Amino acid sequence: MTGLLCYCRAGFEPELAAELSARAAEAGFFGHARTERGSGFVVFACDQPEALSRALPWRGLVFARQKLQLLAELRGLDPKDRIAPIVAALHADSAGQGPSPEQVRGRLYGELLVEHPDSDAGKPLSGLARAFGNALRPVLRKAGLLAAQDNASLPRLHVCFAAGDHAFVASGDVADSAPWPLGIPRLRLLPDAPSRSALKLEEALLTLLDDGERTRFLREGMRAADLGAAPGGWTWVLVRHGLHVSSIDNGPLRQHVLDTGLVEHLRADGFHWQPPRPLDWMVCDMVEQPRRVAERMATWLREGWCRQTIFNLKLPMKKRWDETRLCLDLLAAQAQRPLVVRARQLYHDREEITVFAAAKP
Repeated sequence: MTGLLCYCRAGFEPELAAELSARAAEAGFFGHARTERGSGFVVFACDQPEALSRALPWRGLVFARQKLQLLAELRGLDPKDRIAPIVAALHADSAGQGPSPEQVRGRLYGELLVEHPDSDAGKPLSGLARAFGNALRPVLRKAGLLAAQDNASLPRLHVCFAAGDHAFVASGDVADSAPWPLGIPRLRLLPDAPSRSALKLEEALLTLLDDGERTRFLREGMRAADLGAAPGGWTWVLVRHGLHVSSIDNGPLRQHVLDTGLVEHLRADGFHWQPPRPLDWMVCDMVEQPRRVAERMATWLREGWCRQTIFNLKLPMKKRWDETRLCLDLLAAQAQRPLVVRARQLYHDREEITVFAAAKP
């Protein structure tokens, strides 16, 4: 089997499968998604995996934490020797299952990641993954398939255990996949963070912006608004980057956030407040109907009240992919100007997605 292997939040496999199917069809590719609810991954089978991978860049996917090119799926692995079938899969001949010799011969990987799905069934496999990686790494190096030292310029080799006797072998393009194991950036909640929601904005800045954008868009002295700010988690993140923040909420903010001297707390309704002058940023984590949020965010961009925005869309329990597309289309239409839009279901999100939007220069 060839195609794509994508990781996601457990329970959101149908949304990822629907997204991959829709985006593949729009790009002119035929295939089918295979998954089980709660598994934490989706396989999209396709006979043109490399072309499909180029057509569906990782940064353009909403529900995929990770996007890999599937090389082989191995079932019925013998616990006494799981290594030999993986090496054999990487050397599979054109008559066998998996890539042809022309696809794999001479391919050198820069790093090996042995993983498991982030699911109830997958988490008990973490010990196996760790031990197996230590055993597989020297074998691959001896076979000339893995660089002697980790090399970030080469593709990554991923082995993902769905069960003790069931594994996927996949390749990750370093420029078109998540750099973190399982596609999850491990962030630490600092003791003075006003709430765990701070991690959502930290992750959004890390995953939805590239290095250059973070440098350009987060400079000391810039001005921002935080709609629905209480108790101040997102305001706190912006202040740590040196931004001056108007925190809009009828509820209280933590005192140590106010004590920074960079925060003006305005007791007002975030859905009706507008800034007296254009701002560099507006962020919003209000609990509200997603379409209403998308419309309000579009107003901010259309009127030029902010240059960039990051906001959350709280999704319904059903037809979440349909609602996602509707809200993103609504944002683009009502902004009435060309936008850069990136959306992702973050690790620290729950029944929601996080969106970055900015007017194109």
